Amino acid sequence: MNIIIPVNQNKQDEATITLLDELKHWAYVEMAEGEISKCEFFDKRDDIQEYVECVVVKNNKEFVEPFLDENIMVLVAPEQNSIAEIVSAYMFRELHDIHE
Repeated sequence: MNIIIPVNQNKQDEATITLLDELKHWAYVEMAEGEISKCEFFDKRDDIQEYVECVVVKNNKEFVEPFLDENIMVLVAPEQNSIAEIVSAYMFRELHDIHE
């Protein structure tokens, strides 16, 4: 599974999710066998060449129509902040669908 997360900095252990309007970087995370197998940071979403299956946003008030138009699943991380917390919540199905 490949997900992207809008974050405030480009250090995996220190980055936290941020609002789309306030993002500094995109964290591109590949997961394999229940854990992070790759985490890269990009300044612009257009720089991400890999296939993106899911975007995780901070709340359900974010402007996510461009992702939905591209058939990218949008999930909300209501309580999780770090990349590790978000990935763990994803694996345990604790993230919410944007429409909930």
